Amino acid sequence: MTTAPIEGQPASAFIDQKIATLDDWRGATLSRMRALIHEAVPDVVEEVKWMGTPVWSSGGIICTGETYKAVVKLTFLKGASLDDPAALFNSSLDGNARRAIDIHQGESVDGDAFKELVCAAAALNARAGAAKRRPKPAA
Repeated sequence: MTTAPIEGQPASAFIDQKIATLDDWRGATLSRMRALIHEAVPDVVEEVKWMGTPVWSSGGIICTGETYKAVVKLTFLKGASLDDPAALFNSSLDGNARRAIDIHQGESVDGDAFKELVCAAAALNARAGAAKRRPKPAA
């Protein structure tokens, strides 16, 4: 699923194009992580925000996918609230909210553990959304 056309194209097409222009390990890595996100949450919404950053959402942002010269960074906006039994988070560990996974050339991320993290982030968003929709008790 896609939303928010960017420069006249759906977000998914923009992300496809971004991956294609990264014709090295970063494109392959971002493509793999994107596929894992879609496997974990099949109805995930793809968006593009903040000057071309891929964003995956389900009831709120799950994570972003940034690419730099030496790293592909997947930032989970509510990562500090997620259990990470496989210790995938290896960046942005000091904040109160975000956690990130930095992937360097030659590194691989455990796909099953990553999908569990994505599912947990989507479930956290769903719980937060449900809590906002609950009517307040009468005084």
